[in-house]
Amino acid sequence: MLSPWLDNLIWDAAVLLAAVLLDLLLPEPPHALHPVVWTGRVTGALRRLAPRQPVAAFAFGCVMVVVVVGGAGAAAWFGLGALASLHPIAYVIGGAVALRTAFAVTGLTSAARRTGQALAEGRLSDARVSLRSLVSRDAAALTPPLVAAAAIESVAENTTDSFVAPWLAFALFGVPGAIAYRALNTMDSMVGYRGATEYLGKAAARLDDAVNLIPARLSALLLLASGWLARLPAGRAWRTMRSDRGATASPNAGVTMSVMAGLLGVRLEKPGHYVLGSELREPAPADIDRAVRIVNRTAVLAVVVALAVLAGRVAITG
Repeated sequence: MLSPWLDNLIWDAAVLLAAVLLDLLLPEPPHALHPVVWTGRVTGALRRLAPRQPVAAFAFGCVMVVVVVGGAGAAAWFGLGALASLHPIAYVIGGAVALRTAFAVTGLTSAARRTGQALAEGRLSDARVSLRSLVSRDAAALTPPLVAAAAIESVAENTTDSFVAPWLAFALFGVPGAIAYRALNTMDSMVGYRGATEYLGKAAARLDDAVNLIPARLSALLLLASGWLARLPAGRAWRTMRSDRGATASPNAGVTMSVMAGLLGVRLEKPGHYVLGSELREPAPADIDRAVRIVNRTAVLAVVVALAVLAGRVAITG
């Protein structure tokens, strides 16, 4: 008979591996059942109730974080606890389905490939439309190199948000941790920006920055390792990261994006905001596919790291 901690490790590892398999084989769950969609709806409803005065809006935003993020994590905790009390297999199936909604590898890379294919075929307008699924910036006036740069930047930055951070949250805190992370990330994307919701979203934005501080740097290291294994210039990527990681407004986005710029040898620019790898060449459509291959290898390494962290957590907590 297996020891309790090893038994727990096997079931939790099965949840992660099954969730990754679901991401590879199945499309996203329907909106009516997707926790991220429900998080967005709750955030939107609370946003409409928020006061406009800065101090009151900030206080309301703090309450929103507790309600939305805490509520999402608590719902997952109770749900998974109920499944675990039925049978470990029920826990694995339910946990895998829930965890799969907290990350996206296939969706991220597929969207980037669609943009790259449209650019390669000379369909600039289609590439700009496809880019909307990757970035929020206005793509209407972007040139082909800037469209390619935006797609590459999104793939690199979302290495953190889309899978490294959710998997690390799962490894440390289980499915509830991953769901809570995704709820926070969703809140940040909806209200955590300058403008009408600056004060309302300040708590979510700052907490999201803090939570991603370690995962973003882990993502950068995994990107470097992936590039090194593929015999790409990891040394240049390291130097680009050291020099350009602070160019972005986000304390985390520039870390992974500058690594990708160095690995591919391309200049990544968001006009009026930042330039990464200014001395490098402009990106081409083929560079988007190269970035996707790097990210796919990085995802494999990230699964291994998540399993190692999970093993450490289970060994300590039992």
